[in-house]
Amino acid sequence: MGLNNGALSNGLAKIETQKLKEEICHDDSAVPVKAQTLEELHSLQMKKSGPNTPMTGIQQTIFGSEADKNKQQLESISASLASLTRETGPKVVKGDPAKQAETPKVVHASHQHQHQHTPQFSNITDSALKFTHILYNLSPAELYEQAIQNEKGSFITSSGALATLSGAKTGRSPRDKRVVKDETTSEELWWGKGSPNIEMDEKTFLINRERAVDYLCSLEKVYVNDQFLNWDPMNKLKVRIVSARAYHSLFMHNMCIRPTPEELENFGTPDFTIYNAGKFPCNRYTHYMTSSTSIDINLARKEMVILGTQYAGEMKKGLFSLMHYLMPKRQILSLHSGCNMGKDGDVALFFGLSGTGKTTLSTDHNRYLIGDDEHCWSDHGVSNIEGGCYAKCIDLSREKEPDIWNAIKFGTVLENVVFEEHIREVDYSDKSVTENTRAAYPIEYIPNAKIPCVGPHPKNVILLACDAFGVLPPVSKLNLAQTMYHFISGYTALVAGTEDGIKEPTATFSACFGAAFIMFHPTKYAAMLAEKMQKQGATGWLVNTGWSGGSYGSGSRIKLAHTRKIIDAIHSGELLNANYTKTEVFGLEIPNEIKGVPSEILDPVNTWPNKNSYKETLLKLGGLFRKNFEVFTNHKIGTDSNLTDEILAAGPNF
Repeated sequence: MGLNNGALSNGLAKIETQKLKEEICHDDSAVPVKAQTLEELHSLQMKKSGPNTPMTGIQQTIFGSEADKNKQQLESISASLASLTRETGPKVVKGDPAKQAETPKVVHASHQHQHQHTPQFSNITDSALKFTHILYNLSPAELYEQAIQNEKGSFITSSGALATLSGAKTGRSPRDKRVVKDETTSEELWWGKGSPNIEMDEKTFLINRERAVDYLCSLEKVYVNDQFLNWDPMNKLKVRIVSARAYHSLFMHNMCIRPTPEELENFGTPDFTIYNAGKFPCNRYTHYMTSSTSIDINLARKEMVILGTQYAGEMKKGLFSLMHYLMPKRQILSLHSGCNMGKDGDVALFFGLSGTGKTTLSTDHNRYLIGDDEHCWSDHGVSNIEGGCYAKCIDLSREKEPDIWNAIKFGTVLENVVFEEHIREVDYSDKSVTENTRAAYPIEYIPNAKIPCVGPHPKNVILLACDAFGVLPPVSKLNLAQTMYHFISGYTALVAGTEDGIKEPTATFSACFGAAFIMFHPTKYAAMLAEKMQKQGATGWLVNTGWSGGSYGSGSRIKLAHTRKIIDAIHSGELLNANYTKTEVFGLEIPNEIKGVPSEILDPVNTWPNKNSYKETLLKLGGLFRKNFEVFTNHKIGTDSNLTDEILAAGPNF
């Protein structure tokens, strides 16, 4: 290349290109791509997934070809989506319709159910003429793409998490939850005053199921997740979730146990199916409906239907209700608790309502996390029901909750959070959408999670209460009857603001620390807990993380550092060897000394300047406990009322 001395009219030098004979400045002669079009080039970018498990000729003869397996899988999904008034399920095909280049091979299945005699209708409908595309067990990356392309309100945040919106409902709708009452459940389940179980009949369930299935089949594509519940291999459940949103599919991908490719190939028929048609309302003229939302569980059919709410937590807690029914029937105790394990294998269970510190105290860098919310206690030990964590995000900070903060990365679902529009940094203090902002992530995102999430029998059962009345001791040792009493009570106190600015505590009770999810009477779970504790030599503890030196407004919150020292003393066994004093009214055993904790705060009466005020408040709280327990007093455990009387005697005495 050279310059011509002649100048152009604008005064710039003229540039000429000269050919250099057999001289190459640099070698840029890479082999060209084999594609002839952009479409071909894009097709080279992703390689096809091969068979998950290479099979020998003998195995192929026994189990069938990959195509046979794929066909069986689709037939199973079609059967799940079958209408009860038609003989066959929808025509289903795997894959995103946006990527289908040709007419796919159709698979549909006949559907007959032993529980229902269905009327005969013509099965020729508009939905019967179309394909329903099945997006089956998609990866987080694929679900990100689907959400961002198809669901308004889906964004990638600066940490890599997927921000989503749950629509009008930003929390559970317990008044809209229904359970089918039939010959079996009418005798087995807890119904009536105090019970979370609101009845519906089989016919109404089937109407809602038909509505949900028809809606899902009318869509161009639906998401199907086949996953597991319970890390205990002997009591694992297969669950299928059919949903209309990528957000719901990713949420359940994170919250349930993710199958290996081999497990997925041999998944077969699910043990329980969720039909999440939450974008579509129920018919308010249908019997038992009180709003456009309905969450319905049919234990006989092993199905759950969701209409009129897109809040993903309904699926998680619906499955928890299922486990509260199935596991006790196998003599396995289902528990709404956190669970961790020390380096020496000592396991602790943490029970507590919102605001008691359950998540904070069960997350301990010196111990392994088995799980944060739902567990089973069997003859083999404890196991986490879930494969993920569902953490509150309001006012989250790196300093307060570093593990949760660091878990909010690619793959995590962030519900209803607010973020800066340009850099997409989340403002966890912003309540513009809701105060109930959440993050759902796989449990392996927590560095000290124990995988698989199982452990030996618990040594300590810790009941947490945030007592804003300020009269419960920071820690007390419980006997078995007291453990049952406080487990059934499920107490904490909330601080409610009034119009004139005065704030006073409000007692809150939730049976078994999770009344919204239990299926049997609370005494059944309490008796199972006491039996397992007695058999395994576990100790019960009541820990107050609330106020000391007075009620809310006059006293002060017990320091977290002191509570952590108490929990450490429980884990180490130090408190088993302490000297104890018995309190008035509640009859609690309180230690005289704990290393690192001021001795004067261990007995609450010492911290109150006005002793008469303390006594009045103590009696007031005792009366609230008694009043709450009235709903349980007439329920016998089995045929013997001695155990019930023993539990009652373990409550406040004055």
